[in-house]
Amino acid sequence: MMYPFMTLDDDTEIVHSEFLSSGKVKVYVEKPDEKDCFHHMTCWLPGYDIEDVFGFDKDEIEKYMEIIRQTAHLIN
Repeated sequence: MMYPFMTLDDDTEIVHSEFLSSGKVKVYVEKPDEKDCFHHMTCWLPGYDIEDVFGFDKDEIEKYMEIIRQTAHLIN
């Protein structure tokens, strides 16, 4: 199950899972896009491992990762 966490001014949604049996938490970032429907990426806590990136450029990835780093304590 995924839980709503944060909606940003640019309509980006950040949601997260509960703690999984592996000890990890899945953080999913999704932003609507007129051309591609949605851009998205997955970050796994606590290691901040990124995967499944679609549509975000390097600067956007870093922007969202900084938000996740600054707020991860609220998820954990």
